[in-house]
Amino acid sequence: MISNFIGWIFALLVVDPLQAEIQQQAERARLPVEIVRQSQACLTSQGPKLIERAAGDYGWAAATVVNIAIGHTAPAELLDGSDPQCAALVGALKGADEGA
Repeated sequence: MISNFIGWIFALLVVDPLQAEIQQQAERARLPVEIVRQSQACLTSQGPKLIERAAGDYGWAAATVVNIAIGHTAPAELLDGSDPQCAALVGALKGADEGA
């Protein structure tokens, strides 16, 4: 029961803002439509994995929320760049961050 609550809080504080940030950065960087489509597939595959990890590792979840809140970690850093659905998105977002 606590794991479900932690997962829900993590989704609310990290996964949902991650989706919004990726959408915003994709629009700002004028990423190709294909990368935007891949970003949706990436979040569909990575979101549940992140929530599951948070539900199983409360320390990681708390540290991640705090690091994102203070700006120490960008939410996009949570995405797995080795996931084929996320590779192009992670590369594009890193390029957009370096250009900013």
